[in-house]
Amino acid sequence: MHTFTTRRTVTTGIIGGAVLALAIPMMASAHVSVSPDELVAGDHGVLTFSFAHGCDNSPTTSLRVTMPEGLASVAPTMDSDWTIDIEKGDDGLVSAVTYTALAPVPNELRGAVSMSVGLDENTPDTLAFPVVQTCVEGSTEWTQLAEEGEDPHSLDAPAPVVNVVASADGEHGGHDAADDADTEEAPDAADAPDALATALGAGGLVAGIAALVVSVLAYRRRA
Repeated sequence: MHTFTTRRTVTTGIIGGAVLALAIPMMASAHVSVSPDELVAGDHGVLTFSFAHGCDNSPTTSLRVTMPEGLASVAPTMDSDWTIDIEKGDDGLVSAVTYTALAPVPNELRGAVSMSVGLDENTPDTLAFPVVQTCVEGSTEWTQLAEEGEDPHSLDAPAPVVNVVASADGEHGGHDAADDADTEEAPDAADAPDALATALGAGGLVAGIAALVVSVLAYRRRA
């Protein structure tokens, strides 16, 4: 009887650790991200918004990206996989862009859209791009912003955020930086390792191993 109980405890510990190791990184990385997440003040560059999951596992049909104040220009990138609808405000500037997929994007595939944005001297230090992800069933609003001192990773549905930094010489960025952004694709956030996800996954695996060790020790004592 003791042997059966111990074996069941060992199995439960292994399965529990494996589930935590695999499930937690998936939950932590299931968001709409932007790359690059930093631009130089007064410059312009290409932003890529990407995702790897739908709404509760439902395929994605569209992304609506709202523009923050402080952008001098916005030019969505043409893409044969998406139709593009541009909304403009009373000032004539682009206020929102909706990308609609010609075919729903399955959960097994990564989806991405991009646009060129220009900054000027009035651009704030932080640019938040609220995104509404619509799926075949349901939708998710990636609009939450972290309060001062709050970890963005703790949010359930964080909005993609781009930080604006001063150029090395303290002046506005030039065209060279923009050319580099066009010719050298920045690593996408959806492809880059998520430090938090990795740490949480490792924690789950360690928990499983710990449960296994405790169970084995308990078995030996009873034996």
